[in-house]
Amino acid sequence: MKWSEVTSNRVKHFLPVQRGHVVIDHLPFLQVLESMTENGCRWRVLPAHFGHWFTIYRRFRRWIEQGIFDYIEESLRSQKIQDKGVKELALDSA
Repeated sequence: MKWSEVTSNRVKHFLPVQRGHVVIDHLPFLQVLESMTENGCRWRVLPAHFGHWFTIYRRFRRWIEQGIFDYIEESLRSQKIQDKGVKELALDSA
């Protein structure tokens, strides 16, 4: 699924309110995650135009711990926007 403004608007009520002094819009953040998924990118090698990798990683971890992605997925499924299926399997040894 491509994160567009339309998709972002459909799930924005699940996204947490920005806090702290670093403000990263949710849509570009979701597009960073999409880019990483598509390209198999590691956190430390994110292109600089996305911002500092550790800031993005911390937000990602917070959202995982808070269940944000689970809420988004369930919302998209209930709206019949996303049909999840395994198409590729990748293993990473680190």
